[in-house]
Amino acid sequence: MSDNQKKNPMTKKAAAEIQSATAKSGGDTGKGSWPARAQSAAAKNENAQKAAQENQGDQQDKGSSTKD
Repeated sequence: MSDNQKKNPMTKKAAAEIQSATAKSGGDTGKGSWPARAQSAAAKNENAQKAAQENQGDQQDKGSSTKD
């Protein structure tokens, strides 16, 4: 993975713009197309971000617990 991919992950908004522009120009938006791959990448990035946030919250919960 390149540094650019790490710094600029695909977002749902960007994927939607790609799909919209491609559809308006009569391009392919079906399975395996660039817009479909962009949408898939955006979904994976969102899921990874949510998982990371949940993991971070779990770690904070463990660190802040006190024993009685």
